Amino acid sequence: MFGIVSDLSRWAIPVVLLLVPLIAMIRGVNVFEKFVEGAEDGFSTAIKTIPYLVAMLVAISVFRASGALDIVTGVCSPVLDKVGVPAEVLPHAVMRPLSGGAALGIATDIIKTHGPDSFIGRLISTMQGSSDTTFYVLTLYFGSVGISRYRYSIISGLSADFTTLIASVYVAHKLFGPI
Repeated sequence: MFGIVSDLSRWAIPVVLLLVPLIAMIRGVNVFEKFVEGAEDGFSTAIKTIPYLVAMLVAISVFRASGALDIVTGVCSPVLDKVGVPAEVLPHAVMRPLSGGAALGIATDIIKTHGPDSFIGRLISTMQGSSDTTFYVLTLYFGSVGISRYRYSIISGLSADFTTLIASVYVAHKLFGPI
């Protein structure tokens, strides 16, 4: 059974990459022309997103370099310790909505320090895999298409991030327990 699934997954993408242009050609679509049009649109979208991306990266760098992340961690850690959240994971929980790269760097440092099979290592891995970069998504994607009024998007995204934090802690405690 595992061999069949492995073979199917190995061939799925190449088959799709072959079938889509083949079906388009059968239907009379000029595949190369459409590909070039799509690449052109993608390039112009990438150019539009650069200012938003630079602004977001600068804001994150200022947040980390100013010591604000350390202050937030220091203020929140006594409360989180009482509910079973190790203080070491708080910088990740704060950075994850802002930057996936920064959060991954923090997760990597935590795993190097505590080990991948420790409770903290497993918790940080669960957190990394179950949350998203809310502000990055809002800044980059909304900005690139010209949406300037986010309405409830920030509240919804941060609520989802907080929910995934709680769920990650719950799942890690149930599955792995503090080792």
